Parts: sequence; structure tokens; C-alpha cells
Amino acid sequence: MMTVGDVMTRTVVSVRSWTPLKEVAQLLIERRISGVPVVDDDGTLLGVVSEGDFLMKEQGARAVHHRPLARIFGESRASQSTMAKVGALTAGEAMTAPALTITSGRHISEAAAVMTARGVNRLPVVDDGRLVGIVTRADLVRAYVRSDEELAVTIREDVLLRILWLDPAQFTVAVHDGVASISGRVERRSTAEMVERAVGMVPGIVDVEADLSWAVDDSRGGPTSLDLVFPMSPR
Repeated sequence: MMTVGDVMTRTVVSVRSWTPLKEVAQLLIERRISGVPVVDDDGTLLGVVSEGDFLMKEQGARAVHHRPLARIFGESRASQSTMAKVGALTAGEAMTAPALTITSGRHISEAAAVMTARGVNRLPVVDDGRLVGIVTRADLVRAYVRSDEELAVTIREDVLLRILWLDPAQFTVAVHDGVASISGRVERRSTAEMVERAVGMVPGIVDVEADLSWAVDDSRGGPTSLDLVFPMSPR
């Protein structure tokens, strides 16, 4: 299936912790981006400086929400973080850390879920702690703009052969306007259901018309291990 690594941008604009905040602002404007990763010498991701961090600094002391009796008990961690951002002069002082990230091997639907839930437009892609790319909402949208022929090839070569270990020659696959039609015969009913679910998860497929027959009806048994990979949706 299509992963974050398949759609991410591998050449990433980044800054160091000591980069002056003014240079970071110029970079955001010149590149027309809303945020930039902060990395150390070996590419380890330290955090991200976003437009939100600049807006917080722009507000000054008004951005700091002091908790009750702060003079006695001290400021909360959130207030301390905001105060640091307000007085920040470098990327390291202004950045949000730890950064919200995703790994390159995750399915693009997971990246979409994180972006939607957290209200962000981009995610740094990190493998073994190091920045390897960045994925944006636009990258995820482009994953759906593929021809019917490309989608059919993906179903045969990626879904049936590589993921499900099934012989594509045993199936008839066609895609028209994003609607996948697949027919054939498998050994078990659970396998037929799995094929339909997996095809429906291919980015760019909007619906699945499955005509799959089976020799053994194993629907009364417990969930198989593959049910954990492709959980059934309520019908």
C-alpha cells in the first residue's frame, strides 16, 4: 500500500538551533511554507518553528497566561514555554519540541488522520530519529490523482501479489473513474473479504465492486491475524 515515503518530499528545507529567528522568518516567506524543521549536525530532528510560534512572539506578554498564585508556586510549564518563545532570538528558543512527526513506513491514511486531528498542514518524516523528508496535505491529495490504469496496476502488483501473496492472474481487475471491479475465486471467504477491504484502501479508489467466490466459508471462526491489518468496517 502507499506509504508516507512514497509521497513525501525528500529534499527538506531545515535550520539549526542557532539560526537567528529573523532568518527563519525570511525563509518561511521566501519558500512560502508555514513551518521549518530544526535539526542538529547529524540530522536529528530537534523541533519545528512554525508561523504559530511567530504569532506568539508577536503578541508579547499578552500571550502568556499566568496561573493563579504564580508568584508563590511558580509558572506552569506551558507558561514557561510561552515566555521562552516570546523572548526567543533563535530557532532553538522559538521552536516547538518535541515535534509532531511520522515515519516513512506509515500508510498515508495515518498521516491524513494525524493532520486532521491535530490541525496541521505538514508533518516531518523521521526514521531512527533523523529527518528524512516532509509530507504535506498537498502530497496526500496528489496521491489520489492517478490514472485508472495506474490504480489497476497497483491493485495487481501491490495489493494482490506483494501484500496478500495471491496470484494476480487468478483475478480480473479493472478500474473506471476510480471505481475498482475485481472478480475471481479464492479458497476462503475471509480471504475474499480481505481482498475487498485491501483494494478499498488504495489511494485513489473511491469504491469497490467485488465479485469474489470462495470454497470454504470460515466466517464463523474468530478473527484471523490479518483482521488486525485490515479491520472490517461496519456495513
